[in-house]
Amino acid sequence: MKTPKTPAIRQIEQAGIEFQTHTYAYEERGGTATSARELDVPESSVIKTLVFKDSDNRPFVVLMTGDLQVSAKEMARILGVKGVKPCSPQEAQKHSGYQVGGTSPFGLKKKLPVYMEKAIEDLPLLYINGGKRGFLVSLTPVDLKRVIQPVIVEVGTA
Repeated sequence: MKTPKTPAIRQIEQAGIEFQTHTYAYEERGGTATSARELDVPESSVIKTLVFKDSDNRPFVVLMTGDLQVSAKEMARILGVKGVKPCSPQEAQKHSGYQVGGTSPFGLKKKLPVYMEKAIEDLPLLYINGGKRGFLVSLTPVDLKRVIQPVIVEVGTA
């Protein structure tokens, strides 16, 4: 399959990052369990790109391993706000420019703060959305950090 030229792929290529593309049969609400099963990789190496907003409606992105959830309470504490919650699919698409299920931290429509779960740094290779449903790219955490420059946090919970 030809690599889709999404905004994410454009940014990755522009940064000169080495990456591999992976396609799979997207399943509505299948999440990282589906992509991990389809690619035969641990779910912990599939990274979710989640669009949240704080109590003042300021959007931000959290990158989380597929096997964990984001502790909203811990994220709010780190940000020094009353609370945080996931954006609705419509809000997430408005801020990111991507359809939910195809959200990538690369090539975002708006410049959003990005927070990354610390455990991601320890992965030899990570799989993250390439900007389209059923389309992941694999690359190293070092390359991800170099381009995205996320704030490292520990907000993962089982």
